[in-house]
Amino acid sequence: MKKKNIKYLSFFLAGSLTLMACKKSFLDVTPKGTNLESNYYRNQTEAFNGLVAIYDVVGWQGGGFVTKENAMDAGSDDHYAGGGNATDINDLQVFSNYTLSPSVGPSYELWRAGFSGVFRANVLIQKLPGVPMDANLKSRYKSEATALRAYFYFDLVRLFKYVPLLTESIPADKIYDIEQAAPAAVYKQIEDDLKAALADNNIPDKVDVTVDGGRLTKGALHALLGKVYLYEQKWAEAATEFKEVNGATPGQENSKYGYKLLSDFASLWKTSNKFNSESILEVGHSSKSAGSWDCIACTEGNVMNIIVGPRDYKALKPGAPDYISGYSFLPVTKNLFDAIHFDPRNKATVANLDSLKANGIADYTPAYMNTGYFLGKFAGRLSDKTTGGGAPELNYPQNMYEVRLADTYLMEAEALIRGNGDLSRATALMTAVHTRAYNDGTTHNLAATFENLKRERRLELVGEGHRWFDLVRWGDAPAVLGSRGFKANKNEILPIPLNDLNNTKLKQAKEWGGTL
Repeated sequence: MKKKNIKYLSFFLAGSLTLMACKKSFLDVTPKGTNLESNYYRNQTEAFNGLVAIYDVVGWQGGGFVTKENAMDAGSDDHYAGGGNATDINDLQVFSNYTLSPSVGPSYELWRAGFSGVFRANVLIQKLPGVPMDANLKSRYKSEATALRAYFYFDLVRLFKYVPLLTESIPADKIYDIEQAAPAAVYKQIEDDLKAALADNNIPDKVDVTVDGGRLTKGALHALLGKVYLYEQKWAEAATEFKEVNGATPGQENSKYGYKLLSDFASLWKTSNKFNSESILEVGHSSKSAGSWDCIACTEGNVMNIIVGPRDYKALKPGAPDYISGYSFLPVTKNLFDAIHFDPRNKATVANLDSLKANGIADYTPAYMNTGYFLGKFAGRLSDKTTGGGAPELNYPQNMYEVRLADTYLMEAEALIRGNGDLSRATALMTAVHTRAYNDGTTHNLAATFENLKRERRLELVGEGHRWFDLVRWGDAPAVLGSRGFKANKNEILPIPLNDLNNTKLKQAKEWGGTL
């Protein structure tokens, strides 16, 4: 085997030979360096570090600033790529205008992230039987790793459709012989993995968020399985899983898991409000990891906070928002602004810099594809500036929701509407989310129609990485994104990265001119 060929297998190099655990726990951050797999997993501490290394991939941030959330935002109708110019973070630009290809775009980073998680999960699952530790704790670690493997495969099959299905570590001399599995087989494995984890009584209903915030619970597993069923159009099964998460009475606390909608939508985006009652699966970030420009991907800060901030922002009057000066990526489109302008979630979601500038309250420099509207819910704040050293730009602490309760309310409602289920419950679920938006002590009814559901998901979840997936799942993407260059029967998935096709048995999807 030629040594130069090794560089092409990004999904192999991402996680099979090395184990990088950046966090010493789920909340406290201490860079750990790199540990060779062959010399690791000798005790419970190392097994735990291996588990944390898998969780780290859930919040994957590429060295070129690409994340799942910002990539999906750029590809949606709610945002443009923005930034400094037409090639700034080019992976986002080409997804936004649909000129991406197997050699350019977010595919490489998202493929690499997914298989990093899969490989790390497989390594831990394989190594755990030989680790001397408590049997119940070992079972919990295995179930968490198994469920996380399902999580990563769910992203991979949605994004790329045809992916290798790996349930054990692959020797280096076999990596070039891997072939892709049928999507149905991947979905079955995802279901089986999540069901296996749910059957483990060592997975708790709740965790102490001061110690284990971000770890999987039974509620999170039911939410993930419900989401998988939703994408498979297994409406009844999806509704059952989501009801377990959402509780018997929408709007009231689920006593089993403790989930409850926050009363104030705006409070969801306060950095002091991490792992709140609405959080089901949340990615932790910290301002104290001392992340530096030497390794952008190593920081535990949230890069979303810096990239979406308005460029050259300056507060001119007392009371002006304390936004940081950022890079002006993902400006909100006029279409979205018009849709949300008179909705009560607008103020907490969109930063209207043109209005602030016109009224002499603040100033900024318009950048590429500027609309004057910015993603306020994720724009970094001066009050969150790092106290832990490193580059301030890379160390903002806002967490990201992978799954939150309003999302599962609306997904259950969708399953009920599309599956001809209990429409009165669907109405109650949608009304609970819609009423919370107003937070004025009055019930704001929202009828359970598919169009209402689509609109409510759009306005509730702006910028959280769901919109592109929703449009594709609903079959609306060609009509909504056609003016951006989206082509039906092609852009519903991303191309497999070119580097991973070279010198391997992997094939490009037929949607991208391949043979698979």
